[in-house]
Amino acid sequence: MYKLLIADDDNEIRELLEFDLSHSGYITECAKDGEEALQKALTGNYDLILLDVMMPKMNGFDVCKNIRKSKPDTPILMLTAKGAMSDKTQGFDSGADDYIVKPFDIQEVLLRVRALVRRSPNKNNENTAQEILKIGDIELFPDSLETEIKNKRIKLTPTEFEILYCLMQHFNNAVSLAILLNEVWGYNSDDDVRMLRVHVGGLRQKIEENPKMPGYLHTVVNVGYKLTPFGDDEN
Repeated sequence: MYKLLIADDDNEIRELLEFDLSHSGYITECAKDGEEALQKALTGNYDLILLDVMMPKMNGFDVCKNIRKSKPDTPILMLTAKGAMSDKTQGFDSGADDYIVKPFDIQEVLLRVRALVRRSPNKNNENTAQEILKIGDIELFPDSLETEIKNKRIKLTPTEFEILYCLMQHFNNAVSLAILLNEVWGYNSDDDVRMLRVHVGGLRQKIEENPKMPGYLHTVVNVGYKLTPFGDDEN
């Protein structure tokens, strides 16, 4: 079972995260300030650390940098009200793997957590491989590589599954071609953009009523793709 550290000085947010993550099958521990977060992170064995930025005693950026010195492989997800691009850049430069701005959708947090714990160095954990993911109309079944949309069960190829999984993690947000290539294949190469587009075309053929006028999987010009989990009339 995956073990998570939640570091946030806001009691309400910390208790919300602890409640939802615990009920999703994770073991959770908490820290109320930066120094406690760093001490627990360095002495404990966690599959993921959820880290606030604005904390007393030590801010999240400095905590993240110090964790990275001794535990470079532990995934870190920053949750913060500091949403400017410069703040996000500082977070990633500090070593964060992902960054969510408050106020956040708890369902999005859960999806991001699932994605990040798959990268945990503790290879003996296999729980999440069987988890069923659901966002809006779209339900994803990792064990059988299937999706269900409006009671229609659809078999996916492994690549189609990974593309849909990635887009579900960032639902309603544009996902760049570079991120998709890195998440699905583990690397980013301009030579493989055409391959990605072919797979997206195949995925649309399966999940859309009219692939030429998609309601779920949209092209974002000069960026990449966006998943609208409830469907809409965008083109």
